[in-house]
Amino acid sequence: MHEANPQRDGISRRAVLAAGLTAGAALALGAGAASAVAGTGGAVDWFAAPARSVRPRFRWWWPDGLVDPDEIAREVDQIADAGFGGVEIAAVHHSIRDKSVLDTAHHGWGSRPWRDGVEAALRRAARRGLTVDLTLGPSWPVAVPGLTPDDDAAAKELAHGRAPLTGGSTYQGPVPPPVHAAAAGVTRQQLLAVQAARVEPAHSTRKETGLDPDSVQDLTATVTDGTLTWTAPEGGDWVLISYWVRGSGQQPESGPHSAPAAYAVDHFSPAGTTAVISYWQDHLLTPSLRRLLRAAGGSFFEDSVELETDGLTWTPLLPEAFEKHTGRPLLPYLPALVLDNSNQVFAFEAQFTRQIRHDFWETVSGLFNRNHLTALRDWAHTLGMTLRSQPYGLQTDAIASAAILDIPEGESLGFKNLDDYRCLAGGRDMAGRRVLSCEAGAYNGSAYSTTWDRFLRTMGGAYAAGVNQTVVHGFSYATAPGVNWPGFAAFSPYNGTAGYGESWGPRQPTWRHVQDISGYLGRVHQVLQTGTARADVAVFRQTGYTATGIGASWFTATGVPLGWTHQFLSGPLLDLPSATVSNGRLAPDGPAYKALFVEGDFFYGSTPTLAVEDARKILALAEAGLPVVLFGAFDQALTPGVPEQAETDRLRDLLARLLTLPHVVRVTDKAAVGDALAGLGVSADVRHATASTLLNAHRVTADADFYYLCNGKHAETVKPPVAAIDHDVTLRRTHGGRTVPYLLDPWTGEAVRLARYTEDGADITLRVTLQPGQTTIVALGRPGLFGDRHGTSAHAEATDADAVLFTDRGLTLRARTAGTWTTRLSQGRTATTRTPAVPAPITPARWELEVEDWYPGSDATRTDHVRRGVTLETLRPWSQIPELSDSAGIGRYRATVTLPAGWTSSHGAELELGQVSDTFRVSVNGRRLPAADRLHPVVDLGPFLRRGENTLEIEVATPLINRLRVAQPTVFGGVARQDHGLVGPVRLVPYVQAAVR
Repeated sequence: MHEANPQRDGISRRAVLAAGLTAGAALALGAGAASAVAGTGGAVDWFAAPARSVRPRFRWWWPDGLVDPDEIAREVDQIADAGFGGVEIAAVHHSIRDKSVLDTAHHGWGSRPWRDGVEAALRRAARRGLTVDLTLGPSWPVAVPGLTPDDDAAAKELAHGRAPLTGGSTYQGPVPPPVHAAAAGVTRQQLLAVQAARVEPAHSTRKETGLDPDSVQDLTATVTDGTLTWTAPEGGDWVLISYWVRGSGQQPESGPHSAPAAYAVDHFSPAGTTAVISYWQDHLLTPSLRRLLRAAGGSFFEDSVELETDGLTWTPLLPEAFEKHTGRPLLPYLPALVLDNSNQVFAFEAQFTRQIRHDFWETVSGLFNRNHLTALRDWAHTLGMTLRSQPYGLQTDAIASAAILDIPEGESLGFKNLDDYRCLAGGRDMAGRRVLSCEAGAYNGSAYSTTWDRFLRTMGGAYAAGVNQTVVHGFSYATAPGVNWPGFAAFSPYNGTAGYGESWGPRQPTWRHVQDISGYLGRVHQVLQTGTARADVAVFRQTGYTATGIGASWFTATGVPLGWTHQFLSGPLLDLPSATVSNGRLAPDGPAYKALFVEGDFFYGSTPTLAVEDARKILALAEAGLPVVLFGAFDQALTPGVPEQAETDRLRDLLARLLTLPHVVRVTDKAAVGDALAGLGVSADVRHATASTLLNAHRVTADADFYYLCNGKHAETVKPPVAAIDHDVTLRRTHGGRTVPYLLDPWTGEAVRLARYTEDGADITLRVTLQPGQTTIVALGRPGLFGDRHGTSAHAEATDADAVLFTDRGLTLRARTAGTWTTRLSQGRTATTRTPAVPAPITPARWELEVEDWYPGSDATRTDHVRRGVTLETLRPWSQIPELSDSAGIGRYRATVTLPAGWTSSHGAELELGQVSDTFRVSVNGRRLPAADRLHPVVDLGPFLRRGENTLEIEVATPLINRLRVAQPTVFGGVARQDHGLVGPVRLVPYVQAAVR
């Protein structure tokens, strides 16, 4: 949040916090404040020392049940000691090519050793205050050992066969077989139907064969003993299409995990869910495990829904469910639905095809949400557990799913941009849930080379989009048969090379500093889980998919860079109890949206569509006073599905009534959306004059507004990279009475009152300076809320000094040079302050580097440490120091700087570290300083400096990759040598402080 040469009127989070180190004003949340901050659980130090329940968690990878209970207990202790709040036990062992070494008959998922390991984890977790999540099946997708692909509860596919005919010709022979053979283990298939349809070239696309829907004939009743005789009418070409229902034969990822083998369940039928529940109840939930789940159990977890089939995902319930949902039979529409390796095969006229597919997937979505997610959630509750799930992967309404789940979850790997999180956040907040989780840090090919720097940049934007729980990917169990140093890793080797994510833990040098990371994440979670989330605008999405990368017109590209926040809603959310309007706000006790934005359906050619029931609900909300902006030709709107008779007319009549309301606007140019909102009196809670990469999230409690601010971007892959920002930001407060801003540092847990800002009614404007990826938190609350004693003291509105801040001397300015400074005060007067000479910046001339170099030990889990010493006249990455070119481990850099005799208690200095990788800690004269911002490595040394000689020590921990490149060249040799260590430039930049009178 601060540059080496900041603008003089910029507020630097580092400079403000430094005042506390210098003069004792940086106060952690005290007892008086804690009781006043609503929604924080009443903890005295709710921000400085966040509860275990909000701390980050680990995905804990096991080689099935090949685990030792004593080692399990040790690893729970390691995770707890590192400041994390829980684990998710997952059977993942892609790295083990020879699966026979796992012996699934004796050590598989669900076996007695697996249960013993789970119980050991729960017992230790209960003692340490952690919670343990369990995957619903051996891996993903959810599967049940002993289920066969032919069972009713198993996952199904609809395979198709086809045979071409010319008009007037006769087909005689077996019903056309499926174009793809059944998967291994599938022994039965049932003919659902046989149809004939005339080819209509005008409806064909590059990949789809066009058909005439009026020509479709059902020939199923003419099939005898599996054979068919049929003569095509004269004229044109025809095609026979057969439809076969059979098991998909899909097994969980990277199996086998169990004996007998497990097969994926039908995710759309009660039978599939019952199979999952019955297996747990009959085979896994012993009385002792049930007791332990109530003591330390967290959630059952389901990964993203990756049902794989060469055909169409199916359930035998679909024909009946489709007819109940739409009032029409499904079978005549099947040609437009069948898939071949995820590709559509046939199509009718384009609009009709779109409507059919919409109706089908809406039916599938209802079955998934009702028979799978709701049923599993309700069962989990009977055990004192919750359900956490990634409800995407199919063409289903994930927004509605997020409202059903106790904890919806997204992922940093699969989500294309921040709007994917905003979809799940809309469901969470409309349903009144608290947590949106994220599977975080799974980078392809980055095992043992991932830096926490990269992780933090990834999560910065995700938090602004609604995420407030992190499940770190991941922590691997210590060992498994045949693995190499530094131990078992779930995804490395992966196809012979470095795999996904990381295997964090004591095997990593950066584990030495991991409490700094877990503390930072926990404090961010603490703030973002407190109170209720607020968002400016609800974007109505007719098709509630996520993990698509598709955003919202104007808001994603233009609104967000100006400070706007938005979330996505889908039709089912308008049926929730929260979907009411008060004082012009939708869901006033929750996200309190100021407007509803409706645009065409991006998933169907941006067609302006609305279901009649959704239009009726939106009309009711608008009549209750909610501002609405329609973007597109909604005067000519269509139904998303196949319309009933006169349904389109009813829709357009509702929209015509909607458009007559004074606070409803229709625009046809997306550039006009901002003006339309302004014309409706709608403005954002966060505003800045020019477009910026600043992202924000807003939480409201009974006592304060919390604003999380991050200098990030919509998607990590977007170019160019984010640049530093330095500009004014206006924040709106929702509380009456005297309100002042506080800066909350998630790295140290300190909360300090800001001393420079302006007020205008409910708005507070302050300067925000953030480096790429850097975050900060601002709280707006009453004086004294965070324990400060400045009461109603005057604050600065402007200054030409480097910074102005509150200390125990009152209002104080800071300068890096001698001078006379003017400060405009909130009382209306201007103060003049003089500062004496300040020493010039100091660059240490020499560094003594002591390295703890990590090597493979005598076995896969043992690490040897070799100590090396190097004198550096110039800082360079280890890769460029001959003695350390392949080293990895921990380095301690020491240098001496001399401060002049005129150094006083009014002086201080900031230590700018420049480039440093990966984690670091700073000590001065033998005293270790609090954790420092990893994304802006500048540390205020404040009162720790003295006149004369001062010893600086920077301890740096690196990833393991450079050592692994030479220790395991067959796996990691293709990874380029990386630049780690303290690279600089390093400067000590003195300053002086003086009271403003």
